[in-house]
Formats: sequence, structure tokens, C-alpha cells
Amino acid sequence: MRVETCHFCSRPVYPSKGITFNRLDGRSFRFCRSKCHASFKARRQPRKLKWTKTHRAMRGKEMIVDSSLVLSQFAKKRNVPVKYDRNLVAATLNAMERVEEIRQRRERVFTKRRLAGKVARDRKREEDRKVVAEGEHLIRKELREREEGQPLVADQKVAAPVLGERKHQQKRKTRLLVDGGTQEEMDVD
Repeated sequence: MRVETCHFCSRPVYPSKGITFNRLDGRSFRFCRSKCHASFKARRQPRKLKWTKTHRAMRGKEMIVDSSLVLSQFAKKRNVPVKYDRNLVAATLNAMERVEEIRQRRERVFTKRRLAGKVARDRKREEDRKVVAEGEHLIRKELREREEGQPLVADQKVAAPVLGERKHQQKRKTRLLVDGGTQEEMDVD
């Protein structure tokens, strides 16, 4: 049983599931669902669609397979049969366990690094809440003044005239008539 990956979104495609598209040049593409197949036919770029693995990997949302692990060797198609060898099978199983262990450790580090930003934001938010709680009496005082109708200090500064400010002047258009007179028109904005 071979589990293939979707050509568009990189999700696993299990046997007898999904859609296979064979192009005229002989290349075949496997898709996990009709959404991926339709997007491929519409020539959409997987990098630009947020729900694909390539988009998530490009934006640092998902861990990219490390080239140092050479995980692609385990998923590689082998068309040549290999003679059974107990030592080879044992070594392969040990290597697979070790690779999985390394991958999990790197995934934990990746997740921890990614969540560090969230923890920092939460910590900053808590500090901001403490500052607001300490200065709550100032905020209540300002709200009380606003309810009483007293102008705030900030509002008084805004109300001051600005130097060089010009008043809006109404434009008037005049039209010359044939007999030599003039006629005023309204300006329509």
C-alpha cells in the first residue's frame, strides 16, 4: 500500500481515494479532492493559497523537511525488488526510529520558537493591564469631567486657531452674454 501526496496541497492520498490526472505527455498527477483538481486546472499557484502546505511552509507556519535528515529516501519509489536481508531490515527500522526521533525534537523546537511570540504578546498585554489598573483613578477622573461637561485639556488645544488657516471662500462664476452684459451662475460641486 503506497500513500501518495497530493500534487497541489501535499496532503496524503490513500489508495482508491482522490483523483488521478494523466497529462498527454505521460505525467500523472494525484489530487486528494476535487478542490485541488479544480485549482490545478484553473492554473492557480499553491504558494498563493493559504490552505496549502507550500504557502504555510513559505510563511514559516509549518516545519519544512530538513535536507540533513534525507527523509525523501524513505518515501522514494523503488521499482527494483530488493532481496530480503534480516540485518538490512533491522538497520532500516533503527534508522527510521532515529529519524522520527530527530524530526519530533526539531518539531518541538520549531513549535516552541513559534509560540514564543505569542507568549511575549500575552506578557506585554498583562503589563499593559497592570498599568491601566494602577492609573484607573486618572481614567475615572477624566470620565467624570467629560460627563459634567467640562472641556478636556486635549480638546482645548485642538480648538485653538491654526496659523495660516484660510476660510473657505465660495467661488462665483460669471458668464459674458452676447449683448455685453454679465450673468452670475451657481457653483455646483
